Amino acid sequence: MHIIADENIPLVQEFFSELGSIETLPGRSMTREQIQKADVLLVRSITNVNQELLDGTKVRFVATATIGCDHIDQDYLTANNIGFANAPGCNANSVVEYVLSVLSLLSDQEDFILKEKTIGIIGAGNVGGRLKERLEEIGINVLVNDPPRAEAEGEEGFTDLDELLEQADIISMHTPLIKQGPHPTLHLLNEARINKLKPDTVLINSGRGAAIDTQALKARLQEKGDLYTVLDVWESEPNIDHELLELVDVGTPHIAGYSLDGKLGGTEMVYVSVCQHFGLPARKKLGQLIPEPPLRKLSFSNQAHRWQSTLTAIRACYDVRNDDMAMRRAFTKAHKKGITLGKAFDELRRTYPVRREFHTLKVQLKTSQKKLGDQLEKFGFSVRLGK
Repeated sequence: MHIIADENIPLVQEFFSELGSIETLPGRSMTREQIQKADVLLVRSITNVNQELLDGTKVRFVATATIGCDHIDQDYLTANNIGFANAPGCNANSVVEYVLSVLSLLSDQEDFILKEKTIGIIGAGNVGGRLKERLEEIGINVLVNDPPRAEAEGEEGFTDLDELLEQADIISMHTPLIKQGPHPTLHLLNEARINKLKPDTVLINSGRGAAIDTQALKARLQEKGDLYTVLDVWESEPNIDHELLELVDVGTPHIAGYSLDGKLGGTEMVYVSVCQHFGLPARKKLGQLIPEPPLRKLSFSNQAHRWQSTLTAIRACYDVRNDDMAMRRAFTKAHKKGITLGKAFDELRRTYPVRREFHTLKVQLKTSQKKLGDQLEKFGFSVRLGK
């Protein structure tokens, strides 16, 4: 069996070496000629898998090590008897922690209490649903918009989109990209909706870039500059709008789901799917292969302030400001050297540093610090109480 995989899928050799020969390629530029003799194709979200890529190849199974699969033409796969799998939920926790890092940064910079804000979540699938649970555990008022789920489950618990946009102080978008059908998400936040956002609204998009009409967003920011905007996903990736990057408050190169834990979980899920499809035993387990986190333990004294300690723990694991600075620095260098911004964007993703999730950090506290421990656990940290 010959396996071709995106070079950014970690532990491919470790998981798949017993199944056959492995070749890794840049996901953005994969061609039909390169995968001609592959039996299995493993991709991430930047590879469009369709007739143009697969026609005439030997590929019998396609797997994407991501939650989303709008880059996969599943109708073509079905029509040509090509197996398919994705990795639902693999990086949901990583995206949730990206949003929590943004919220902690914002509350610190703008000096407000997070629990006093209303957060609107657009799209309550694996990521949005998990974000809702985490925020409610923390004690934050959450509104949810998800028309497909509302149709299937009933309207209770869901909010009309325009009502959500009017009521929410903070909006976090987690929709797939759907261009047709009863509930399209392409430019879901169109010019009219963007212009109706109340001043000082926080807009976070870590779902799909084209869910926002970014030309309309850019016009609003250029004219009024009265939104706090965080974009991890962009229209026309990797060739993003540099002018828009200069206008947003936080800009990152589509890495919200790029925790090592999330990526490794995706690799394991597609490995199991490949084994099941070909009737092979799945001998490898993630627990055997996952590396130790760089930072294992953190402790606070009795003098520690509860919220400041929580901020410290969040930033010890992940500080979104580092990714924002890295992106702006890389684009400035690329501009000076005449390198395309698309190449710089993909290089940031290819060389992304190791980032571990909150649960990998064990926070040691004294028994008297139970309230701090409860708060840290609600954010997702592992807490140990002792003398």
